[in-house]
Amino acid sequence: MTGQPDRWAELTGGRTGEEYARRFARLAASGHDVHGEATFCEALLKPAARILDAGCGTGRIAIRLTELGHHCTGVDADASMLAVARRQAPAQEWLLGDLAHLDTLALEPGYDLALAAGNVIPLLAPGTEPAVIRHLAAALRPGGLLVTGMGLDAAHLPLPEPTVTVEEFDAWCTRAGLSLLQRYATWSGDTYHPGSGYAVSVHARTDGTPAPPEEGARSERR
Repeated sequence: MTGQPDRWAELTGGRTGEEYARRFARLAASGHDVHGEATFCEALLKPAARILDAGCGTGRIAIRLTELGHHCTGVDADASMLAVARRQAPAQEWLLGDLAHLDTLALEPGYDLALAAGNVIPLLAPGTEPAVIRHLAAALRPGGLLVTGMGLDAAHLPLPEPTVTVEEFDAWCTRAGLSLLQRYATWSGDTYHPGSGYAVSVHARTDGTPAPPEEGARSERR
């Protein structure tokens, strides 16, 4: 383990749930579409799919996907975010937990889709990213999808510089038994090209068993 807090906790102190929810409420009230991620995922899913929203925050995406008829479990390490999610959708399953220790939450495997939107991957604790990807892959059924959205430059991150490249990310996915199916530059499906500041990636679990952890590797944190 690195022993470091994740970058999100360093930025926010874990106390920004209400502020985050108000920001999206203002966007929705001004006419912005705040459901782009859910719309993107819905197009990939069959009815009543099982979805794991990893780093679910205030539950905005999971709540929308549930409204569309899917079964969503949300996991986040930020208790202030989960407090908002639980208030807005008390009947849904919201779990407080570290994505690097996702295996300790006793989730039933076989999810059709795991989602890590909102810069979840770039905001992980340094060095924990491969472990998180392994856990997300293990939560999927064979053929299940990992959908991620991440900034690749400072303009698309709440950080002064990027923390992950698509090449690194794809290598972690490959080692976890995932293969890249599609990549876009936005949740609206704009074409991705080298130099794009944002990447929306769809990987599929293509084998029955994710690759084992590298020697000496341990589960780490989101």
